Amino acid sequence: MITVLVTGSNGQLGNCIKDLDDGNLNIIYSDYQELNICNLTQVQEFFQSEGPIHYCINCAAYTAVDNAEKDQEKAFNINVLGAKNLALACVENDTTLIHISTDFVFDGKKQNPYTEEDEVNPISVYGETKLKGEIEIQQLLKKYFIIRTSWLYSEHGTNFLKTMLRLSKEKEELRIINDQLGTPTYAGDLALVLFLIVRTESQKHGVYHYSNEGVTSWFDFAKAIFEVENLQIKLNPIPTTSYPTPAKRPAYSVMDKSKIKRELGIEISSWTESLKLALSNIKKLQTRDV
Repeated sequence: MITVLVTGSNGQLGNCIKDLDDGNLNIIYSDYQELNICNLTQVQEFFQSEGPIHYCINCAAYTAVDNAEKDQEKAFNINVLGAKNLALACVENDTTLIHISTDFVFDGKKQNPYTEEDEVNPISVYGETKLKGEIEIQQLLKKYFIIRTSWLYSEHGTNFLKTMLRLSKEKEELRIINDQLGTPTYAGDLALVLFLIVRTESQKHGVYHYSNEGVTSWFDFAKAIFEVENLQIKLNPIPTTSYPTPAKRPAYSVMDKSKIKRELGIEISSWTESLKLALSNIKKLQTRDV
């Protein structure tokens, strides 16, 4: 049986992996309480005690984009040093590393979808640390998949979708940015891709882009959420300049998925269809928890 280590398993992507776990893989779930990826000795000992580990899916990340501007050391430790430590352990144990990265490695100045070959130029500490983590992996490993994704959301954790649903109960009117363009990505869809890589034991290593299909703004994303849920709330579009944040965001971060579709033979759902699925899954969770 294939053994898979999932780090950062209490985050939204980790929880989506748990939702899809059918028992046909030996999956070891760990979060920082069980495995501090910033500690190389602990990582090496964990791999030895749990081995052989065939795949490591690294969902662990410092993702608080604005906080990273001040908390640079912690962001570096998790996103760079943590990635490096996992890569070192993967080299030692002949483990394939599947690492989740981000559209924030780009500056957002393009006006057509980013490919894997496009120049990287992060404009935030978060983006910079995620890029450095990618570089560490590429320098140390041959057997890796780096998957850059964007605007991740799900029924788990804290994300834009759940924030909008919460605010709809608290406010009658919202101001939402309408000049940042990207693609919302349902973490459940990304989790399916990760399972595909593992189950097919793909050897097509490298850097990949994955998001749902389509292009939208945060304003239109919010609008779609409320339309699907039939919620009456007034939305006011605003420019990024009206909502200053500590970290700069790419104005355009749509990614080209041609490579992952070609190499893995997958079809990708539109963001609007996946949004409906996520909202349906939220209702199922709420019903189950009652």
